[in-house]
Amino acid sequence: MSETGVQVARRRLGRTGLEVSELGYGSWGLGGGQWLGQDDEEGLRALNRGLDLGINFIDTALAYGSGHSERLVGQVLAARPGEAYVATKIPPKNGEWPGRGDVSVEDVFPADYVIECTETSLRNLGLEQVEVQQLHVWHDNWLDGSWREAAEQLKRDGKVRFFSVSIDAPEDALEVVRAGAVDTVQVVYNIVTASPADELFGVCAANDVGVIARVPFDEGSLTGKVTPETEFEAGDWRNLYFTPEVKADRWERVQGIVSELGIELDELPELALRFCLSSAEVSTVIPGMRKVRNVEANVAAAAKGPLDAQTLEVLAKYRR
Repeated sequence: MSETGVQVARRRLGRTGLEVSELGYGSWGLGGGQWLGQDDEEGLRALNRGLDLGINFIDTALAYGSGHSERLVGQVLAARPGEAYVATKIPPKNGEWPGRGDVSVEDVFPADYVIECTETSLRNLGLEQVEVQQLHVWHDNWLDGSWREAAEQLKRDGKVRFFSVSIDAPEDALEVVRAGAVDTVQVVYNIVTASPADELFGVCAANDVGVIARVPFDEGSLTGKVTPETEFEAGDWRNLYFTPEVKADRWERVQGIVSELGIELDELPELALRFCLSSAEVSTVIPGMRKVRNVEANVAAAAKGPLDAQTLEVLAKYRR
């Protein structure tokens, strides 16, 4: 039990057998670069606070701030060894996001590159092994490639326990799951982007593959703080995501949710997080948390458990 009296529940991460906190720690924002306004000291305090409150799963990536996120995670874990499982990611060698099926997998994830990136991440993290290594983009056309031999070698060498993929389109990972080539799948899943539940979740459950749900707040729109008038700093990647059309669309959906459920706008983040945890197939959800107050609010929200069926029925109207 944490010092606040709130216990972060655990869920099984598929066939890995790892018992992970259902609220994980997404550390993209810690890397800086793409997300502006990050303060390293506050980020370190937030991550430590998450561990204090029972979070034991941290997701990072080599591409987050060119390794800066990994180094911050490593700094925390050096002082708190063994308190958290770590998942990281290998960026595409060709630099293309998302992955394209008409590109050869050997141009994106050749074996030597997979091993090289993993070793770089281990140095950044100060670890000898990560629990989960993920290909940061994916397409099912890449199922047969030298990356699979590299993954097995990394496991044999004790540098990686489990190997996985992080995806954008849920339909692009059905075959890699069915083939038994991955142990988990990380995917965007939230009230607006709910399509992973249509087929992918069932395929993952049938093959005992853990699901890591990311972007529960739709990059901020489901916090109620992104309006049609919202502007982001020059250089912040959210300028690419939140076009004027997207901002207007999301604000309209948010207003509909708030009105139909009779809630206040500031209750929306809790609702969004609990939506993700309402799917039994989700092993952990990994919101970005750059401030202590975000960590504490999300831990409290997760502790309230899944949403009721009536609320989920209303929210289903607001998916894309």
